[in-house]
Amino acid sequence: MNSRPYGTEFTSMSLSAMATVIKSKSFLSMTCLLKETRRPLSTKLEPIKMSYTSYESAADGGRKPPIIIMHGLFGCKSNWNSLSKTLHNMTHRKVITVDARNHGDSPHTLEQSYPLMAEDVKFLMEDLGVEKASLIGHSMGGRAMMYLAVINPELVESLISVDISPTNNKEVSDIQSVVDALRGVNLEINGPISKVRKLADEHMKSSIESPILRQFLLTNLIEVNQKYKWRINLESINVNFKNNIAVFPPIQSTYDGPTYFIGGGDSVFLKPKDHEAIKNIFPSVKFDYITGAGHWLHAEKPQEFLKLVTQFLATV
Repeated sequence: MNSRPYGTEFTSMSLSAMATVIKSKSFLSMTCLLKETRRPLSTKLEPIKMSYTSYESAADGGRKPPIIIMHGLFGCKSNWNSLSKTLHNMTHRKVITVDARNHGDSPHTLEQSYPLMAEDVKFLMEDLGVEKASLIGHSMGGRAMMYLAVINPELVESLISVDISPTNNKEVSDIQSVVDALRGVNLEINGPISKVRKLADEHMKSSIESPILRQFLLTNLIEVNQKYKWRINLESINVNFKNNIAVFPPIQSTYDGPTYFIGGGDSVFLKPKDHEAIKNIFPSVKFDYITGAGHWLHAEKPQEFLKLVTQFLATV
């Protein structure tokens, strides 16, 4: 059976095809495996070989550092397909989207934390020969990119965090209910995947009101060898959520480079009251909000999002 995810691009826009070379690379297969003999970059952190997709063309010229994008919790690199193509076309920079560990096509591990996800990005940069990059991260991916910027500022040209704050709040902790809802879905069902999705959707209605969110989550339901499973490593996410994902680790240093926090005007994950605490970590930070957008602002208001991102990148 085909194990590719169904409907993996969670975006509200339809963009015309761009004349670009798109190189999809999975560290788990094909020809772009990292060297098996390489030692981890840290004695304490064991990086994984992330799956990634590169959007590039001969016209790029390599004059500017590439852009690396990490999705949020429950997402994958495919969520950023259309935006990445357009961002590449608008900036003439290579754009690399990654699958975080326990997500998409990247390996499943028992551990999940921001130091580990940052190390994974660092490991990928080393393998690709990228000395410096502009980082974009949404939600969980935003926090991972924040951590990398603070711990290894020499690797970061600029940082864009999308609708997330390093400050810990109740709204992030409440996402545990979404994890619980997914874990409660019965996947031991015979029948087509459309039937399983419908039953899973019905099950989640009582705890997840938004049909858009439910459909996004269901993009992780896949069929492998005539059995149904979650593409994300749900058990690892559950074990690590409270202490390693819902909370941002304490840090003692700052990232002084160009920093941009973009929030959804209707979202609760980047609050104006947190700005001062954010400035303590990112002294050069700039804030903007997209009116009428929620947590998935890049999918809900793609044109507005791209305008803000490209304007910021043009200044660094």
